[in-house]
Amino acid sequence: MGELLTFLAEAANWQGPAGIPTRLIEHLTVAVLAVLAASALALPLGFYIGHTGRLQLLGINLANIGRAVPSYAVMVMIFPVAVTLAPTLGYEPRLGLTFLPIFLAMTLLAIPPILVATYVGISEVDRDLVESSRGMGITERQILARIEIPLALPVMVGGLRIASLQVIATATLGAILSGGGLGRYILDGISRNDDGMLLAGVLLVTLLALGTDVLLAALQRYLTPPGVRIATGQAGEQTPGTGQTSEVGGAGI
Repeated sequence: MGELLTFLAEAANWQGPAGIPTRLIEHLTVAVLAVLAASALALPLGFYIGHTGRLQLLGINLANIGRAVPSYAVMVMIFPVAVTLAPTLGYEPRLGLTFLPIFLAMTLLAIPPILVATYVGISEVDRDLVESSRGMGITERQILARIEIPLALPVMVGGLRIASLQVIATATLGAILSGGGLGRYILDGISRNDDGMLLAGVLLVTLLALGTDVLLAALQRYLTPPGVRIATGQAGEQTPGTGQTSEVGGAGI
């Protein structure tokens, strides 16, 4: 504990390219961009599957494959390809060494929970409500946008919580491929036998994950209809239209 406090109290560790603020920004940049990219890919497919009931088997298989493939293995496989394609595609070769393998691996890691939460949340909205909306002449796009998505939002945010926590924790592996982020403190702490640096890396990643989870939990609660929160007597994480409660972070989806 003394070594940890010494590391955190040293002013040099809060400045420069290897300082804590810089490493934190690097970590957040990869995590946020990966979750945004995963959302851009997973949400439309989740909307389609949930609304139409088609391609459910494809969605489940994609989710299972994404969960089964180790993220570090994905980074290693992408690494030589990203470096080789740099001259052809015209991007900075350093991106292929540090950013692209981590970003792409984290994007693939974040897709399954977002996809599953989206199509489950949409598909389990009360079908009687959807059919009555159709009977009133509301178009399919309006049903999705005005009824299904608003009711499914708490479940969707649960999937986003899972994806964000997984990405924040797993992005530390990027340091092995010369990436930045908070994982550098863990890797460098091990290689230098510096327990203070190692523990600081672990602590900072933990705090970042917990802070993110608290913020998304508050968002999930805010988006949950008050009637659902009263009915469950919990934080409001309930699958819309089913009466089935989703565990914290969407784990019960």
